[in-house]
Amino acid sequence: MSAERTAPGGLALVQDLVNTLDVETGQDALAAPGGPARFGLAERERSGAQELREALRAVCLAHTGTDLAESEVAELDRLFAAGPLVLAVDGRGAAALRPANGLTGLAALTARIAAAVSAAAADGTWARLKACEAHDCQWVFYDRSPAGRGRWCSMAVCGSRAKMRAYRANKAAGRRGAPARIHNPEMPDKPEQG
Repeated sequence: MSAERTAPGGLALVQDLVNTLDVETGQDALAAPGGPARFGLAERERSGAQELREALRAVCLAHTGTDLAESEVAELDRLFAAGPLVLAVDGRGAAALRPANGLTGLAALTARIAAAVSAAAADGTWARLKACEAHDCQWVFYDRSPAGRGRWCSMAVCGSRAKMRAYRANKAAGRRGAPARIHNPEMPDKPEQG
């Protein structure tokens, strides 16, 4: 992934976790031997990490305009509850959420992600972490576009494919004929141009 699509700060952890699954090929880095260790997890925590990954992917898809189902919201709430946070105040009086003391493994990872999401929501960057809306991709990217309306991980690949599919669909619809015009007696027909 190019540096311009890499998330800043703690969101990079969220992006790294979600992108452990390549939806197009089905390759799952968490399922590989040692995959969970990359995130400080034991092998027995693999399925929990995969659940967290997919719940986060659903939220990143929501950032491109796909609504979350109530069950997806409830699932993420359940997962985040396993990684408690505490409010920490530093010597200058600045406050931030951080993982509770004593957490290890999946609970520690979940809490680190929850703290990163909280900080990103506060500074306005959370909604810019998006999953490509191409159903066969869903790669998570950070949208640095000025308007924050990016929809694809790569305009050159996924965006181009989507635009080509739309073009072909429109062209095919045109070959079938234009939709019949409904006559409205209150509105006179446009005169023919000759």
